[in-house]
Amino acid sequence: MSDIPGDLKFLKSHEWARLEDDGLVRVGISDHAQEQLGDLVYVELPEVGAHVTPDSGCAVVESVKAASDVYAPVSGEVVEVNEALDDAPESINDDAYGEGWIFVIRPDDKSDLDALLDPDVYAELIEGDDA
Repeated sequence: MSDIPGDLKFLKSHEWARLEDDGLVRVGISDHAQEQLGDLVYVELPEVGAHVTPDSGCAVVESVKAASDVYAPVSGEVVEVNEALDDAPESINDDAYGEGWIFVIRPDDKSDLDALLDPDVYAELIEGDDA
C-alpha cells in the first residue's frame, strides 16, 4: 500500500478530497480503492455544472472486476472533470492521489470537509478491511 498524503480527507466509501489553495475541492478514489477494484477500464465523469451531494453517486469507475459509484465528499458544483481519464482510466491505478483525480467541486460550504476522515483514521479503517 502506498503512503497516504497528509493533506487529504476521506469518505468511508474510499473517496479522497483535497482542499486546493483556490478553495476548490479536488476528488478521487483512494489508492486502496483502486487496488481493490483492479485494472480500471472506464470512468463515467459527472457533468460540469452539475450540483452534487454526498448522498448520491456522481461518477462511476469500472474495472475488469466491478463498477463502483464515486460519491462527492461535499455538496457543491462540479467545475472541472479529468477528461484525460476518457482515454486513460488506468491513470487512477497508476497515480490515485495525483494524475488520477476525477473531478473538482466548488463547495457550498468548505467546513463540510471537517466531517471527513483524516489520513490516520482512514489508514486505520483500511487496515481493518485488510484484516
